Amino acid sequence: MGKQAAILKADGLHKAYRMGTARVKVLKGVDLTVREGDFAAVIGASGSGKSTLLHILGGLDRPDEGTVSFDGRDLSRMRARELNRYRNEMVGFVFQFYHLLDELNVLENVLLPAMVSRSIAGWFMSRRVARRRAAEVLEQMGLSDRARHKPYQLSGGERQRVAIGRALMNEPRLLLADEPTGNLDSTTGNGILAVLERLNQAGQTIVMVTHDERIAARAERTITLADGKIRE
Repeated sequence: MGKQAAILKADGLHKAYRMGTARVKVLKGVDLTVREGDFAAVIGASGSGKSTLLHILGGLDRPDEGTVSFDGRDLSRMRARELNRYRNEMVGFVFQFYHLLDELNVLENVLLPAMVSRSIAGWFMSRRVARRRAAEVLEQMGLSDRARHKPYQLSGGERQRVAIGRALMNEPRLLLADEPTGNLDSTTGNGILAVLERLNQAGQTIVMVTHDERIAARAERTITLADGKIRE
């Protein structure tokens, strides 16, 4: 599948944090372009700023300097409602530690993004369509028979597949994955990577961060983050 126009572009990103009295620079002028259909892996050592970069790309954090644009629109110029919509509908997030709610069952966890994007009245009007979508996602993840289970009743690999399903619920154009296999053994992790590969082959744009070269090699494109800058 041929690559299309850039949908995500980072220009000159700088980010620093206070650690006691010291100011630690994590990103020092990062430039990055992501095109529709990319499966890109950002690789770097622990503490290199991979997660910080991903959070900035997803609108969860702001850079000290520089811009992130999605479809040509600068995230920093978006109003709060627009930015919330970007984070909820345009982007799906997958984290190392799943972040599932144990009090909800699998189906309810997958439904969460659809629920939070609507008013109470809007949810009551659309909940049947949303439930059908959630059921489709669970079938795609091979978890239809786990829909009524609670997360603590699942294996690590199953929980990560639930988390991927939740990220896909609103059909985002961009999937951001932060060390998605970091909490799993190699066999289970390979299963999760296979899921991401299938999604990408179906057209899903993915940016994944990892510290493991073997995992990064599964992506179509590898980007190294070192000394606060990117090289390919």
